[in-house]
This record gives sequence, structure tokens and C-alpha cells, in this order.
Amino acid sequence: MKKYKVKTTISYPVKGATGKTGNWRVFRPILDKKKCVKCLQCWIFCPEGTIIRNKDDSIDIDLDYCKGCGICANVCKVKAITIEREGKKK
Repeated sequence: MKKYKVKTTISYPVKGATGKTGNWRVFRPILDKKKCVKCLQCWIFCPEGTIIRNKDDSIDIDLDYCKGCGICANVCKVKAITIEREGKKK
């Protein structure tokens, strides 16, 4: 069996000015900590790595780097995360 060298590229979330969303994000996740069951599905699936896993498995969302894609809300089975339009008045 012939072996081939494989080169891959791995993307990691970027901290700093290049990774911040600035003012272009249209949607933002809203976390209801009372509903959260700490399943960590949002943490696993977040493509930007902006779900912060705390020591007690609770989560926080780093909105400075969140792109507002909505994947976290889609994978949350208990609907503890919802998506709202940025700048919406409560």
C-alpha cells in the first residue's frame, strides 16, 4: 500500500481585530440560562468558537466574535438560545 503525504488547513477562531464582528452582524443569539440544560451542543457546533464553556458546564456567548449564524439556536433542543435581529428594542 502506497502512503501519500496529506497537507490540511485547520481554521481556528481569531481573537483580535481580525475576528471581531464589528457592526456588520445582523442577528445575535440570546441565551436564557434558566432553560439551559448544559448539554453543550451549542458549544460543540459553534463554528466560530464563541460559546464559552464554564467550569460548571454552563455557557456564555462572546458577542464580540459571534457572527450571528444561528447554528447554536438550531442545535439547542430546549430552545434556550434564540436569535434576534441586532439592535431590536426589548
